[in-house]
Amino acid sequence: MNAPPEGESPFKGKTGLRRIVNAAGYSWAGLAAAFRHEDAFRQEILLAAVLIPLALYLGDDGIARALMVGAVLLVLIVELLNSAVEAAVDRISLEHHHLIKRAKDMGSAAVLIALINAVVVWALVLFG
Repeated sequence: MNAPPEGESPFKGKTGLRRIVNAAGYSWAGLAAAFRHEDAFRQEILLAAVLIPLALYLGDDGIARALMVGAVLLVLIVELLNSAVEAAVDRISLEHHHLIKRAKDMGSAAVLIALINAVVVWALVLFG
């Protein structure tokens, strides 16, 4: 196999089952790292562990259940992306800089919007 071009990941050349196995391992490692290092992610996992079964019980039909579960999962997705941005920014620099603050604040705002979305979806499904 040829070496990857300068500056590209050597893992990008994997295909087929090897790529799927590698991707699953990286995904699991990311979830484990978020759970180990991010308090907010642990809290949201606990919330999801309560809300997802509740959504399956309270939802009147498949669409209601899907909306409620999807809104909860969206919070986890956005939290993972926010944590990834924070980790990457912290790797670059720990100094106080207005662009670093802006990036972290925007990630936090995205999580807040996902949480508001979850509340609105649940309220509309249950009371709308």
